[in-house]
Amino acid sequence: MRVGIVCPYSWDVPGGVQFHVRDLAEVLLARGHDVSVLAPADDETPLPAYVVPAGRAVPVPYNGSVARVNFGPLSAARVRRWLREGGFDVLHIHEPATPSLSLLACWAATGAIVATFHTANLRSRAMSAAYPILEPALEKIGARVAVSEDARRTLVEHVGGDAVLIPNGVFVDRFAVATPREDWRGPGGTLGFIGRLDEERKGLPTLLAALSQVVAERPGVRLEEAVEDLAPEVRAAVTFLGMVSEQDKARLLRTVDVYVAPNLGGESFGIILVEAMSAGAPVVASDLDAFGRVLDDGRVGVTFPTGDTAALGTALLGLLDDPARRAKLSAAAATWVRRYDWSIVADELLAVYETVAAGAGAVGEDVGRPWRDRLRR
Repeated sequence: MRVGIVCPYSWDVPGGVQFHVRDLAEVLLARGHDVSVLAPADDETPLPAYVVPAGRAVPVPYNGSVARVNFGPLSAARVRRWLREGGFDVLHIHEPATPSLSLLACWAATGAIVATFHTANLRSRAMSAAYPILEPALEKIGARVAVSEDARRTLVEHVGGDAVLIPNGVFVDRFAVATPREDWRGPGGTLGFIGRLDEERKGLPTLLAALSQVVAERPGVRLEEAVEDLAPEVRAAVTFLGMVSEQDKARLLRTVDVYVAPNLGGESFGIILVEAMSAGAPVVASDLDAFGRVLDDGRVGVTFPTGDTAALGTALLGLLDDPARRAKLSAAAATWVRRYDWSIVADELLAVYETVAAGAGAVGEDVGRPWRDRLRR
């Protein structure tokens, strides 16, 4: 099958959607499918052979983060050329409501179109206001996929219709067999946190505040992450690893005694929780709805009230002091995460592709109104 995949966000900036698209493309290629990915990127950016650059992205504040997107006449022209040359059996667009390549591709294409919705934002005024512009594009979609119940609810409430739930995928065994790094261990236990330091919604200040309580009761504990301006006793317990490779991320998650996700909101899934559980790390996470579902309502991980530093400190100490409980959580999680393995997720997506391709025919170019006219609706 010849599959075209559209990524709305800059390929060279780490992000959940970009990683999902990358992994999906590599799984499909490994299974013998022909794949081309269109993504925002400079022509000079080093890219995998399957990625076609669509030009430089620009940063736009979005959902508590910064989305680097690509939109405009040059981008629209590159989308159309990619569609004409692609000969795709199926076009898989990610985040079609995002004003970037995904929306442009949805406007420009006809035929077998699948769309995946990643975002959870139940109070998005922007999405509601943009619906008249989005509607003609979204009506072309043959099958809608949501990566979580929260993403599905966002779609239903702001756009209408429904979607099949297919979660983000993880290469479970890559994390399960990673080699721990003994030099990253602390004598009093090791905590892990992964996230961009400039995004408040990732909750790092909550974790650092709770760490004071943990350090007081467990001297020698170590946190693998850091920021400046910490109290001396906390700073001594923190190691900043900077940007880590995928291999080192897996090794970090295999090393820590507890992985901490103190996020404050704006999460639709929680892929890092699945990665941590795949590596055998017990998880302590804020009680966001999305995290609760990934942790099977507390059966395979521990949750605490979002933003409650005292509760987080207590939860961390409770796990660090109880190796038997950590082992029990890890064992339960090892079975639970298999549902997120790419071997299963890819099968589900391919079934959707085949259904849509059988009913809609090959992907073609929509020669109707140009994209500028659509914006004037």
